[in-house]
Amino acid sequence: MNTQYKKGVLELCVLSLLKKHDWYGYEISEFLSNYISIADGTVYPILRKLKSEGLVTTYMQEESGGPPRKYYSLTKLGREIYEKEKAEYLKFAQAIATLLDDDNNDEE
Repeated sequence: MNTQYKKGVLELCVLSLLKKHDWYGYEISEFLSNYISIADGTVYPILRKLKSEGLVTTYMQEESGGPPRKYYSLTKLGREIYEKEKAEYLKFAQAIATLLDDDNNDEE
């Protein structure tokens, strides 16, 4: 798949996951890799960017028998931005789907 397609949607995917519940970075990466082919470490710069923009916060949580993990949580602003960007993306995706539909683009 064209990497430019993925770059444009990965941030939205991360926000979508965090809207459901808090996740730690590796968990997000593993989940996304089940749907989108991504390189190791792809998610961490996105998480840092989202944190610097105030869209997510972090906290440490100890796991049984393991080291503490950094969890990411969506802020109120993050939820608002997610809803706005989701609507924009879905509108854009529908427009592209319409353009790519061969039945609608037949030239005679």
